[in-house]
Amino acid sequence: MSSLIVCEQIWKTYRLGDIDVHALRGVNLNIEAGEFVAIMGSSGSGKSTLMNILGCLDVPTSGAYWLNGQDVATAKPEELAEIRSRTIGFVFQNFSLISKTSALENVQLPLFYQGVSLKEQRARAEAALARVGLAHREHHYPAQLSGGQQQRVAIARALVSQPSVILADEPTGNLDTESSLEIMGIFQQLNREDGLTVLVVTHEHDIAAYAARQIVMKDGGIIRDHATEPTNPAISSHFV
Repeated sequence: MSSLIVCEQIWKTYRLGDIDVHALRGVNLNIEAGEFVAIMGSSGSGKSTLMNILGCLDVPTSGAYWLNGQDVATAKPEELAEIRSRTIGFVFQNFSLISKTSALENVQLPLFYQGVSLKEQRARAEAALARVGLAHREHHYPAQLSGGQQQRVAIARALVSQPSVILADEPTGNLDTESSLEIMGIFQQLNREDGLTVLVVTHEHDIAAYAARQIVMKDGGIIRDHATEPTNPAISSHFV
């Protein structure tokens, strides 16, 4: 494995009136390609701020951040947008699907913005939906899908650009227990079988248990970073 993410002394400070609020305080972090990492912490711990910086949605106030060997901390907004579209796949708690478009069209959307041909868009979107067990639901609209199925569409959309890393922010927060297990099982398959790097932000210990490494944050810093023996969910064959 090689280093995909390298953070050195990352600080993020917000100015609120006359007060400086330090959301991140000198974070040092190294994530290798092919890891499955859970980032944990209570509200205000800094985990969401760190995720935003790792996802190139924000930049640090100071410090260095390299993604795939590229200096991201000093990148311009248009450069960050390009990095996001080509390198990072996002999965959010609320699915973020467009209600008036089909599952297939939702998955195609990132490729549309990249200027990929319609034929290739469709082929790659169909393959991504099949990868998450939804080949039979590609023409369904979000309202016709369960919460777990909607999140699988969101994962397919994250996969379609063939990213180096998936960043999932509380991906099971709106799901029941069975659907949560299915989603974490898919992430494990993508990590173990496809070698995809997966970072999951969660406050739930049972969800973090699916990762092989857990990072715990408090007051803007990392207080614990350790390898774990991940939970192995029973995954139905239609997810393969």
